[in-house]
Amino acid sequence: MSQSKAFDVDALWALDRLGAPSLSPDGAQAVVSLSQFSMEKNAGTSSLYLLSTLGGEPRRLTAAGDKDGAPQWSPASKYGEQIAFVARREQEGHKDEEAQLYLIAPDGGEARRLGGQGQEKGQGIATGVECFKWFPDGRRIAFVSWVWPELKGSAAQAKALADFKARKSTGYATSENIYRYWDQNIPQGRVPHLHVLDVQTGKVSDLFEGTEVSLSWSAVDANSFDISPDGRCIVFSFNPAKSKRLDDCFALGEVELKTGRIRTLLQDKDWTFEAPRYSHGGQHLAFLASHQGLKHTMPAQLAVLDTQGTYKNGWAVVSEALDLEVSAPLIWDADDLSILFAAEERGRRHLWRFALQAQQAHIVFEGGHAASFDLAAGVIVLNHDSVQYPPRISVLDEQGQAQAIEHFNSQRLEQQRFGRHEEVFVQGALNEPVQMWLIYPPDFSPKKKYPVMHVIHGGPHTAFGDSWHWRWNHQVFAAQGYVVACVNYHGSSSFGHAFLDSITGHWTELELQDIEAGSDWLLKKPWVDKQRLFATGGSYGGYMVAWMNGHIKPGRYQAYVCHAGCFDWQAMFAGDAYHWFAKELGAYYWDDAARVASQNPAAFAQHMRTPTLVIHGAKDYRVPDAQGLAYYNTLKAQDVDARLLWFPDENHWILKPQNSKLWYGEFFDWLKKHDPASQSGSAHGKKAKPAKEKGKAKPRTQA
Repeated sequence: MSQSKAFDVDALWALDRLGAPSLSPDGAQAVVSLSQFSMEKNAGTSSLYLLSTLGGEPRRLTAAGDKDGAPQWSPASKYGEQIAFVARREQEGHKDEEAQLYLIAPDGGEARRLGGQGQEKGQGIATGVECFKWFPDGRRIAFVSWVWPELKGSAAQAKALADFKARKSTGYATSENIYRYWDQNIPQGRVPHLHVLDVQTGKVSDLFEGTEVSLSWSAVDANSFDISPDGRCIVFSFNPAKSKRLDDCFALGEVELKTGRIRTLLQDKDWTFEAPRYSHGGQHLAFLASHQGLKHTMPAQLAVLDTQGTYKNGWAVVSEALDLEVSAPLIWDADDLSILFAAEERGRRHLWRFALQAQQAHIVFEGGHAASFDLAAGVIVLNHDSVQYPPRISVLDEQGQAQAIEHFNSQRLEQQRFGRHEEVFVQGALNEPVQMWLIYPPDFSPKKKYPVMHVIHGGPHTAFGDSWHWRWNHQVFAAQGYVVACVNYHGSSSFGHAFLDSITGHWTELELQDIEAGSDWLLKKPWVDKQRLFATGGSYGGYMVAWMNGHIKPGRYQAYVCHAGCFDWQAMFAGDAYHWFAKELGAYYWDDAARVASQNPAAFAQHMRTPTLVIHGAKDYRVPDAQGLAYYNTLKAQDVDARLLWFPDENHWILKPQNSKLWYGEFFDWLKKHDPASQSGSAHGKKAKPAKEKGKAKPRTQA
């Protein structure tokens, strides 16, 4: 008899979570960060593990109990191989108030904190470390830290930080356009600078000190810069505007370490350039380029700058024919003739190799979902996942097949029953095919009837795919007995730019037609209970269910769940992306109030009658929690059945174990409350009556 059981929120949080892998120079080993969470302690820890690319048992490198992450293996050098990582630890009575750089040997031992020199050696970097990269010499590390640009020297930065933390006032004063992002306040008066750390001496140099140059204020990471093969220069992406906005175009700059001279390599008011990466020979620079002057929705494409004069104007977009959104990191093959990157295609995220001479790309690894990867000595290792399994670390064989090199979650997964998933295509808006993913309950039988739960994705320019979701987990939903439907409506990514851009200026029009087409297709199936249809969504998906409440006749959907949904576009100007919303809606609310109102759920509040669970976090700066509160209050004022779940300590997402458990509990209880089968005492999955299928859309798989 099988010992497996249905997947639930406790089983979800019991799984180990693996980070991006980093390969040793010879490709023989990979280091990864592994996070584990305790529902009882309502907290998580992470530690580093070494994995052989040939397989075998993993070896723990750092002890449990700390929070060690973002490991990077050093290049081969006379200093020996070492692994650097970011952590907040306590050593010798000193507790890290900011994230610090640590170093550990691959064969183990104690990790040591980097930064500081002389008597302060090993005391760390006062303003902390955001992200980092090794120099090719293996002795130096380039890192990003948020500093006061008017101050000089580490001592002055340390004093300024101590004074700031000791202040008694709590007010945030700013004149900047960008002052918060997603869930973080941009540090008052501080900007992200590139630094260089000498691993041996602890000496730190601020490469931007005394200049007006800084890296991205919103999304700086290790892809924001790269170090030349000879270690003499660092290329970086930066915003050249004096008054910075989230929608500004970025330029590429380069700093020469010996002289400190900074020059602009590439700048164009109509293009944004990001994620630069030197070739091994140093003669080429790969980067992402997006033609924002043409349309704000234009995708990031692969581009190459060539100092040898191959391209007119010195650079060119090379992936334009692909109609794909290319994502960082970009990694050159050893011969500098091709570049690896990840990109979505039709709801899946593949790993691609682009051959520069042939100007062609082919899939190296077919997703599922290729989340991250690394390349060394011809070995490709990647972190990938699917609806059927959480992230795992694999090595690609010569046939491009993923061979797992760890089994952290295997035993736990064997104890669970998962439902199968498939994609179907329905005829949606503009008479175009629209992809819909279906995740079936475990032990699904077409002879029984099931309720349907729409899960509407956010963005809107993202997509649901064959991927694992830690917060809105499809298998947890399906295990409750629902057929889960995920429609990649018009506006979704990975179906080409025309499809993505089709909703600009008239949000909800095409998306609603697509979702309704999905519902119509499902309601024709003999295994769907027509009286048990639900719609849920987060962020843009929450906006869509709020819109549906004002536009779909009550009774078609039994209940809605709106998580972090937009409700009123005028009030949404309190969000961090206020300039971007105007581009998507087609106008600022003061310029064309009627146009904005035509896309505004609040303008149709008088028609809202369907029961709704509203969920929001107080630290959500993308969709401020006043949106959820206003929606909930609007429903209550009209005596519509509504419930509010509000988290004072969560952001756009629910990240704490106990809060997640509460979230799922409220979510399922709300749907059951409004499920006719629950009210009548019937169980889900009751036997279906025979019925002929009309207008059947055949499931299609991607070639």
